Amino acid sequence: MNTALLPERGVIKVAGDGARNFLHGLVTADVLNLTAGEAKFCALLTPQGKIIADFIVAEAPKKDGGGFFLDVPQAQAAALIGKLNLYRLRAKVIVEDLSQVLGVLAAWNGASARCSALTGVGLCYADPRLPALGLRVMLPPHLAGTAADKLDATLVDAGEYEAHRIALGVPRGGVDFSFGDAFPHEAEMDQLGGVDFAKGCYVGQEVVSRMEHRGTARTRAVPVSFAGAAPAAGTAVVAGDRQLGSLGSAAAGKAIALLRLDRVADALAQGEPLMAGTTPIRLVKPDWARFAFPGERKAAE
Repeated sequence: MNTALLPERGVIKVAGDGARNFLHGLVTADVLNLTAGEAKFCALLTPQGKIIADFIVAEAPKKDGGGFFLDVPQAQAAALIGKLNLYRLRAKVIVEDLSQVLGVLAAWNGASARCSALTGVGLCYADPRLPALGLRVMLPPHLAGTAADKLDATLVDAGEYEAHRIALGVPRGGVDFSFGDAFPHEAEMDQLGGVDFAKGCYVGQEVVSRMEHRGTARTRAVPVSFAGAAPAAGTAVVAGDRQLGSLGSAAAGKAIALLRLDRVADALAQGEPLMAGTTPIRLVKPDWARFAFPGERKAAE
């Protein structure tokens, strides 16, 4: 098993008597049925349905003080806290940025690993997006070695986790899509359990529900493969003289690209190669994708 501290992640705590209902009314996941030891993937959106920040929310056990802890992109922590405080009004809720004292550790490639091994070390939870992403732990960074020892794991560089994430085709905000400019469907949140379409109202819900029911998500962050050196993040993806999107994160011959899938389908139908700069790329459909890839007649059941 491998473990790595993720330097781009921060931690926000939302606590108080009204914290559960407060979060539930704002984010894309159902927080009412969240229990201690579990986690949910979700986002806070603009009223227009764009992602302000996506994050994983976990509830701490009452014996440890309770509260909800948000595993967030550190670069978005201030913006997220500002929006949460804006919506707080008279709710009995306290929002704190704990990123200076808590970090996020990922642990993967170990099917037998259990959070019970980390009791007293940090708040541990299975990554709710994909089982293959493993476990995550919010903990003081100086305890990363202790956590690795308790999991009988090797502490490695965060780049190895990034390569694992990219190989699974899981997008990361700020690299594979832009915060404030992407809808949840474009960031694959509908595929990775980040949107509860049955929960009812939340900020931006009408737009997201309409995209789901009408099937109008034409742009998505999808996995691609390539040979040779990785093109730089932001490199335009083209077919002939038509721009299809842009490349995001890349490692070990695999990458995530934000693409207009309808334009990709047209290019493939005409036999035009997909290029990221001067590098040919090829779409790779991940096992978790339930939407139709270019060239398919319908989405997977």
